[in-house]
Order: sequence, then structure tokens, then C-alpha cells
Amino acid sequence: MTDRRKLKAVVLSDIHLGSIGCHARELVDYLSSIEPELLFLNGDIIDVWAFNKRFWPVSHTQVLQQLLLLMSRGTTIYYLTGNHDDILRRYSDAMLGNLHLVDKLVIELDGKKYWFFHGDVFDLTMRNSRWLARLGGMGYDLLILLNRSVNWVLQRLGRERISLSKRIKHSVKRAVAYISEFEKTVISLALEQGYDYVVCGHIHQPEIKVIQAGRRKVIYLNAGDWVENLTALEYNQGTWKLFTYPAIHLKKQQSPSNGQLYPLSAELKTNLMQP
Repeated sequence: MTDRRKLKAVVLSDIHLGSIGCHARELVDYLSSIEPELLFLNGDIIDVWAFNKRFWPVSHTQVLQQLLLLMSRGTTIYYLTGNHDDILRRYSDAMLGNLHLVDKLVIELDGKKYWFFHGDVFDLTMRNSRWLARLGGMGYDLLILLNRSVNWVLQRLGRERISLSKRIKHSVKRAVAYISEFEKTVISLALEQGYDYVVCGHIHQPEIKVIQAGRRKVIYLNAGDWVENLTALEYNQGTWKLFTYPAIHLKKQQSPSNGQLYPLSAELKTNLMQP
């Protein structure tokens, strides 16, 4: 049985299962290395916008299997809806065993008040022109596809991988300004409402930021994504840390050249087959 790191809480967001940009194999590797008491899936876990029955690799199913395995081991999962899986919002506030489906969540951890939500509520493009947002998403998917081709060449030349989308985001002033404005808005509301922590996703920008306003303090957390950054938030013994894959030594799973994925572990098979 694989040794798992025991954690109080983990936050994942913007996995985008069903899209070509999702790094599902790496996420399966990460999920198989942890055993959190609480797991917060903070929106855009399944990319309904990009979903196509012709594209659903085995690794995407394995991510769902790992989540089910964690539930069977006692992990409580909060699935918070995002804009790419907004179809689930019609079923919000549903509970199935230790799986909770919600749009937003206020919860207390170790005496501190947390406010969880995806963050698309602040995006006027998403709210007022959904078709335009979808069009932008198509361009983003094409960029990710191009990026994978570029990295394939770079790896064979012995060069370091790059992220074209991250470079564009950090070089375009409007993108930088949007991220900054998003964070300011979220933090301002959290201060007004008296929350100690506010936890978001949506902008694919991993962050842990402490903001002091007079006597009030709020900590802003963003789990990033599993398309560009491959990041998660981990909480243990009163401290939040930002995990970046593969920042710690994990079992490396190499995909054979024919594109087949590594098999499920014996532990995973056993747990999934149990009634």
C-alpha cells in the first residue's frame, strides 16, 4: 500500500477534466500520495464547456476514481461549482454520503472563519456574455494544444518545458490588471464580512497573500489549477502551504510511447470493487 501524507485539508481548483489541457496523469499521482480529512474542489473540476465524448482519456477517469477512493477512506469532499461546470448548480446543496455539492461555503477550521467560492461571480464576461466567454475558452484550448506540441519538441531537445499561456498572462497588461482587480475585490469583501480566510479559484493564479487593514487581517488563498501551474493548497498543523507538482518526491509514472496509461494500483482496484 502506498504511503500517503496525512493532511487536515487540501484545496484543488480548475482541474478541467474533459479538456485537452488537463494534466490528469500528474493529478492522479498527486491524489494517490495524500490522505486529507477535508478536500475542497473549488470549481471547474469537470469542464462541461469543453466536454466531448470523443475526448475522455483513461487518466481523466482515474482522477474520478482517486476521488472516490479518498471518500471511501473517510475524506469529506466539498465540490464547489464553477463557471465551466455551472450545469451542476441546479443540484446545489445536495449531499451524497461525505460528498457535498455547493456553490459557496462558509466553514470554520481551527477557530478561523473561511469563505470558499470559485470566483466567476466577479467576471462580467461570464455573467453578461456567455458565448463570448466560450469563444475565449476555445482560443485558450488551442493555445494549450500548441503549448503541448512545443514542449514535446523541447523535451526531445533536452530543453526545459515552457508555459505559453503563463507568459502571455504575465506580459499582457490587461491580464495582469484583471488578476490584480479580482484579488482586490475578493479581499475587500472578505474584510467587510469579517472572514479570516477567503479561498478562490477561477483565475488560474496560485497565491497565498496576507492583507492587513487596520486591526483586521484576511488571508487570501487561490489554489491555482491543473492546466498551467499544477498546484494545490495544503493545510496541516495550522499552516497553509502551496504545493507545486512535483515539489516533493512522488512516485514517477512514465507513460509508454504508445500513449497507454499506467494501470490502476492494486489498492485502488480493491477499493473500487468493494460494495
